[in-house]
Amino acid sequence: MSFDLSVRRYVCLASVALLTILGCDNGGSEGLSMSQPAAKNPSEKLVVDSRRFEFEYAAEIQGVPENASVRIWFPVAESNPQQTVELLSSDVPGELTLHRDEKYQNQIGYVEQQMDATGEGEIRFGVKYKIDRVEAGTDGSELSLNRKQNDLFLSANAMVPVEGKPQTLLAGKQLPKDPVDAGLLLYDTVESHMTYDKSKPGYGKGDAVWACDSQTGNCTDFHSLFISLARSQQIPAKFEIGFPIPSDQQEGKVGGYHCWAWFHADGIGWTPVDISEADKNPSMKDYYFGKLSADRVTFSKGRDIELVPKAEQDPLNYFVYPYVEVNGETWPKEKIKLNFSFKDSQ
Repeated sequence: MSFDLSVRRYVCLASVALLTILGCDNGGSEGLSMSQPAAKNPSEKLVVDSRRFEFEYAAEIQGVPENASVRIWFPVAESNPQQTVELLSSDVPGELTLHRDEKYQNQIGYVEQQMDATGEGEIRFGVKYKIDRVEAGTDGSELSLNRKQNDLFLSANAMVPVEGKPQTLLAGKQLPKDPVDAGLLLYDTVESHMTYDKSKPGYGKGDAVWACDSQTGNCTDFHSLFISLARSQQIPAKFEIGFPIPSDQQEGKVGGYHCWAWFHADGIGWTPVDISEADKNPSMKDYYFGKLSADRVTFSKGRDIELVPKAEQDPLNYFVYPYVEVNGETWPKEKIKLNFSFKDSQ
């Protein structure tokens, strides 16, 4: 390369910092705090460095048969270096208990409900949070990983291999020795290979091989491919998922999830990337390497999630929506009506 990656890395971060101070940065597709000025055109938005809002996570389980035994698991948001979470209220049938999965330590809400003999029924539940979210940069809270963490974030997942088809994208590339510069090369490789496009059947599963072949997909596919490449080069990487907060509203519905990735370098910590947002907003490509705007909330991390208490079915590919079992069988997604919403607060 004629332009050293480390030089570009520092130029990018310095430029983003200056643009943020001047209030003239363009952002991704979700999230704008009330104090931010409007963007110049619909394809642009400013970097959101903080956001305060209430978020309601609710769902309705429909068509449950009489006398059925129902089990519901859902991710519970909690505080981390990028967000402060306060649980305002919960409205669930029966007793809500909180658990953690052993592998990733995600907080899991769990409810059991025994239906009566009055015919098909519905189960509604909801949890409301107050959330303060800040712009994320490199997280230095874990400058080094212990052996268990290192092994976890270097290991393959069911849909994220560490060898095979995805690694052909690195053929002929010389990976820098510096792990952050190497991360930048992988970021560029995925962004140039992929196009944000949800038209092909199979998108959204986070299948790195499928993403490599299709060269399209959503955020799940982009970041699964990145994690696959990073881990194959002995760079620990992790998957994080939650919800976007719309940039052009102060309250309203949230239609679906958003996800991103982090990679680790000893002595530096975890560096975030949001490659799908970079692909949708080319002017923000440099920003989304090493930064996450505050227009989001995290609910869980990791793949192949083993629920607690143990579910009858296989581990979940990722965990952001409620998972429901009725009489020991997975309840169809089309019979679970999701209802996520937010409202800005002071």
